[in-house]
Amino acid sequence: MLPPVDKAVLQNNPQFAALYNTLTTVILNPDGSTKHDPASKEREATRKKLEEHRLTAARHHLLTQAISSAVPPEPKAHPRRATRPGSSEQSPQLPEPLLDLLLLLPPLLSGEQQLSAEDTRLLLSNPPFSELPALLPDLAALVSENLHSSAVLLARLANPTTNPSFIHRTLPTLPEQLRALRSRIEAERAALRSARLAAAGSLADLLQKHTRALTLLVRALEAKHGGVARSLELRAAEVALEARRGEADCGAALRDAREAVYTPEAREALGGYAAHLRDCQVRLREAVRALRAELGEYGVAVEGEGPGDEAKERTMREMARVHREMGRQMDEVKADLERLGRG
Repeated sequence: MLPPVDKAVLQNNPQFAALYNTLTTVILNPDGSTKHDPASKEREATRKKLEEHRLTAARHHLLTQAISSAVPPEPKAHPRRATRPGSSEQSPQLPEPLLDLLLLLPPLLSGEQQLSAEDTRLLLSNPPFSELPALLPDLAALVSENLHSSAVLLARLANPTTNPSFIHRTLPTLPEQLRALRSRIEAERAALRSARLAAAGSLADLLQKHTRALTLLVRALEAKHGGVARSLELRAAEVALEARRGEADCGAALRDAREAVYTPEAREALGGYAAHLRDCQVRLREAVRALRAELGEYGVAVEGEGPGDEAKERTMREMARVHREMGRQMDEVKADLERLGRG
């Protein structure tokens, strides 16, 4: 497989990311081989021959295992029941030559023991190998039954949810299921590799964030409890004490200045004058309140006292205008009389 690359590396190096994408999608296969190999056709032919040899070896191995594990069927026990005279039941048993053949064939097929040519000729010229053509149908039936049992077991493993009564129908689809399973396994492995790479990248990001958080925490602790922070705190306390002392000095100086400027008689007179001003302020408030009440009676709207009577206000304004007009006329008459008297 191609070596994984951290996502942060690809993000921080755009040119390398483009090169890596070109290598993984255009030039190289997922297994690391090149897609533009001049000898790819020859390799494909060699690969096909290798697959054929593998298939032949697999068939040979399956037959060897089937013959090695083939056992004669056990006789079925039948319950005793009344039979007519002269009738008898016998369990089907394999012939003795076939049993000998089942015992002798597996070591020869597995090649565990190498026999000389003379031993091989002697072995093949005597029973049960000399009777192999006659025993071959029974041997084939046993091997077929063994292979069928193995295939059924494999089908049950591949289809665990299928009804056992219909499991034999899935036997023809075992190769396709195996190929699909292998493809799915490869896809899951690729997804797992991608997930591991993503998890590693996320873990690296998390570690970086933790590092930044710890750095900020250390800086905050140093700023709050470090030597500089303590020095600033002590300096601030010193400045606060100096400010309080200055405030106390200013208060004392103000008292001294007042005592120096104002004599006891002047302070007593000022106190009496302040009381007089307070009394005047109270009297002025009472007078203002009385005037507002009087204006309210005349219908004039006063702020804070609610709306006044517009009719009364209009009447009073008209009376004031007439009074001013009459005063002006009287002044004119007095002026005329004085002018006539002088004449």
